[in-house]
Amino acid sequence: MADLSQDEWAVQQKEDDNAVILDVRTQDEVEEGMIPEALHIDIHKGQGFIDELEKLDKSKSYYVYCRSGARSNQACAVMNQLGFDKAYNLLGGFNEWSGDVKIP
Repeated sequence: MADLSQDEWAVQQKEDDNAVILDVRTQDEVEEGMIPEALHIDIHKGQGFIDELEKLDKSKSYYVYCRSGARSNQACAVMNQLGFDKAYNLLGGFNEWSGDVKIP
């Protein structure tokens, strides 16, 4: 797992052909806006979160974010334990995101 600044995260994600953006916020948070193309899996689902992670391709790179960076940090740690080698946490989370946003 690596913590990436907003700029590092955006640049690295755009240059990565195997990139998947993962939003681990609650549904209510997602409805306020999300990074385009993000896959949403709520970390608060506990075992359900782990079950959804297990369905993902572990060979891909995952760029993970939440509201502030705390839950996405936890999500990256869980992903590493499950065998995901490339999980990147967005420092500052969606609160500090200045890139494109879509309303679902």
